[in-house]
Amino acid sequence: MQTTTDLRRVIGFWGGTAFIVGVTIGSGIFRKPPTIAGLVPNPLVIMALWVAFGLISICGALTLAELSSLLPRAGGVYVYLRRAYGDGIAFVFGWLYVLVTSPAAIAALAVVFAEFLLNLWGVPTDTGKMQAIAIAAIGVLMGANILGAKIGTNLGTVLTIIKVSALVAIIGGALLFGHGSFAHLTGGPVPLEGLGRAVASVIWTYDGWITVSMIAGEVMAPEKLMKRVTIVGILIIVALYVGANLAYFYMMPIDVMAQQQAAIARTVMTAIAGPIGGTLILLSIMASVFGALNANVLARPRVAYAMARDRLTFSFLGLAHRRFATPWPAILFQGAAAIVMVLTLRDFDTLTTYFVVVEWAALIVSVAAVFVLRRSMADVPRPFRTPGYPWVPLIFVIGTALGLAAIVWGEFKNGNYTPIYGLLIALAGFPVYQLWKRLARAAEPTPATI
Repeated sequence: MQTTTDLRRVIGFWGGTAFIVGVTIGSGIFRKPPTIAGLVPNPLVIMALWVAFGLISICGALTLAELSSLLPRAGGVYVYLRRAYGDGIAFVFGWLYVLVTSPAAIAALAVVFAEFLLNLWGVPTDTGKMQAIAIAAIGVLMGANILGAKIGTNLGTVLTIIKVSALVAIIGGALLFGHGSFAHLTGGPVPLEGLGRAVASVIWTYDGWITVSMIAGEVMAPEKLMKRVTIVGILIIVALYVGANLAYFYMMPIDVMAQQQAAIARTVMTAIAGPIGGTLILLSIMASVFGALNANVLARPRVAYAMARDRLTFSFLGLAHRRFATPWPAILFQGAAAIVMVLTLRDFDTLTTYFVVVEWAALIVSVAAVFVLRRSMADVPRPFRTPGYPWVPLIFVIGTALGLAAIVWGEFKNGNYTPIYGLLIALAGFPVYQLWKRLARAAEPTPATI
């Protein structure tokens, strides 16, 4: 393939906004609510969790809007970490992102898409069939995104319209035509262990908005558009999540909700519009998951690309296709790693908890970079400044830290120690970085002497 090293700025406001909504709204809002209901038998507390972490996400998005307009380069959070803390921290983030969290996120979405597709066909879930469908989906989207970011975002825009329309239909259909009751918004005492574990499901459902900053290098006029894309996108997500949960609770008591086996959205729409409505909403859910999968395949390889450009990983990952101006080696590498994850993936909830702890721990450090860069780059013009600074980033840092502590405590009480394993992998990145530096120095040519 022909190669170059520059990415083309082709993503506009609507494409970028659709991207952030598409990458965030995936399987979570359609799969996690019954899990949360089983852990926290109180709708008001659950709604408070959705609102609280929606506000925390907005604080994080507002902070990253400043960083992305200040440093509008492909790679997003990796770029901010490297500028604020140096190569070591940036390498560890990239180490986790490229080898662990990105492949797992792509693999999980592909597997969920396969499960829904088998459900639509009425075929019993079979591991071999599920893996084959998941791998095929990853392969198709790798090809689409190698052909150009414009193609990838256009596909994402169409799928995002479908999923947003589906959520609006659920909210409007339930509240206007459903035979429910707001009396369902009552519940009993909440076990602290369950509350901590439920936080992981809420965070997983919000996870994804961060990746919009990783396509900053391909957004047109990023100084103006990145802040608008980030803020508008996250506000749409919060409104849809809160509205969807209100609709779910309106349509069924919490104990019924906790027992749902199929997608809860399909159950709600079947009650409102019959089997046809349920089937249509299942198709929309599949579009939602496929859209999130597409957005992840589009954005996540940009970190490997940026690391390679900074000589912190293999140089071939920093190549871009000469005709399509896309980082095709990074896309292929990330897709191959995700396929390996598909072949080894087991328990969905355990894996999402595992990666939520690792990713959002990294997000705390990333958002805190604004404090460092306000000092080290004090004289650099900022197209957008975080409103309410320093309180807005502090709310994100403190709120997320408390949420992660609750998750780890709740999982420990339940005998699940995988969050610690994820953090240990993160710490392993530091000696790997030192080894990489030694290998890089050894590979440098020795100056000739005369």
